[in-house]
Amino acid sequence: MQKIKISNNELTALGVNDVTILESFSRVANGLLKHGVMDKQQILANLEALIDDPMPYALKTGGKFKNLAEAVINLRREGKFIKQPRNTFALKQEIADFPVYGIEQIEVGTLAQMKTAVKLPISVAGALMPDAHQGYGLPIGGVLATTANTIIPFAVGVDIACRMCLSIFDMPASTIDTETDMLRGLLLNHTHFGIGGVTNTHFDTSLFDRPVWSETKVIRNLKDKAYAQLGTSGTGNHFVEWGELTVADAMLQGIPAGTYLALLSHSGSRGFGGNIADHYSKIAMNKTRLPQEAKHLAWLNLDNDEGQEYWIAMNLAGDYASANHHEIHNKIARALNLKPVAMIENHHNFAWKEQLADGTEVMVHRKGATPAGEGVLGIIPGSMSTPGFVVRGKGAAASINSASHGAGRLMSRTTAFKTIKRDLVNAELLNKKITLVGSDLDEAPMVYKDIHTVMAAQHELVDVLASFQPRIVRMADAKEKPED
Repeated sequence: MQKIKISNNELTALGVNDVTILESFSRVANGLLKHGVMDKQQILANLEALIDDPMPYALKTGGKFKNLAEAVINLRREGKFIKQPRNTFALKQEIADFPVYGIEQIEVGTLAQMKTAVKLPISVAGALMPDAHQGYGLPIGGVLATTANTIIPFAVGVDIACRMCLSIFDMPASTIDTETDMLRGLLLNHTHFGIGGVTNTHFDTSLFDRPVWSETKVIRNLKDKAYAQLGTSGTGNHFVEWGELTVADAMLQGIPAGTYLALLSHSGSRGFGGNIADHYSKIAMNKTRLPQEAKHLAWLNLDNDEGQEYWIAMNLAGDYASANHHEIHNKIARALNLKPVAMIENHHNFAWKEQLADGTEVMVHRKGATPAGEGVLGIIPGSMSTPGFVVRGKGAAASINSASHGAGRLMSRTTAFKTIKRDLVNAELLNKKITLVGSDLDEAPMVYKDIHTVMAAQHELVDVLASFQPRIVRMADAKEKPED
């Protein structure tokens, strides 16, 4: 995109009402823009934050806005350039009805978050999945449809386009028992975990040939990081695992009934998506002021530059997340010297332009929720010791064509470390014949809801086509900070 000069009108809209300080603001802002130090949205967001509270900028040694901040502080000491009250969007007074699947498993705080979300002035419809628990802004497991030209970064989530991917191999599931060391070695050799996890070998880097990587400064600055992390999995609840896939007759097209060796992975867009989320959520919260309880639900308008930039970046993060999984699956398939007979995959943590049943065009945010339109295939995992399921969506209008994205957490990571006994986890893994590489108590099976109860709560939303029992599981090392 072309660099556009920051106008005096845009600065006065921030509350810059002194002629002298307006000149200073303009000089600094357009200087940073001209030299490519920051893009327009970053500059305006920083200036907006500076006007609200100049002290952090004044105290930052060598900061690009230090002199401006000091000037604002001095003017205010003289009773000038008084901070103007900011317009805040009011929430709707009445809470719109929304379905809650498995309400007996949903905590009060999660319900409260969803009730706040449907009161946004841009909200059109909402739904809460049975795996839901509290998150930033929209609950994890929350689905929110907003007006078609709006998008909420925190309703998409920090790990943009977190994704499931399943490869099914025409090999008996008993291979897991007869070739355990070989399969474990494939995971060790061809997966990479950790916050800064990178890989030096790639299967297919053609995604990086796309012109979209030059579309915005934010994307350009993150391209090298994204390239280095292609084919990696991060930390937290992300995993790559071998398991036994059981398929009933005539359930999966082209795959006869039986039990197969399968590879399942769960991860997202890594540091690329995380940085995109951080950058644009800050812009959204600066531009769209909401009451305190709703501040993380600030939106961007797709009619404006920053909204379009986020839309482009989010969709690229979706393609990148898919490429990450394909790298892992293709490398392992090549090492196994066997192509999968089928691959099934789906996003969560994303926003889609869709239509409601009545034809209303909306933006559907699924934060930790699986697309479940009629006939759409997806994967809903359990925990490291409980089954996951291949599902087909029923297109339930009430759920906004959505289902859960997993079992959902029962307890926080902090609570898990305080209450779960390691010997109980080891006994559970031994009982289920599970080989575990990495992970810690905060990802123990006991921290998750019962997957069978979760699935029963959404029988109206999906049909189960196959079940996947984990057997050889790889996750990040215990020392790693969770990213999910």
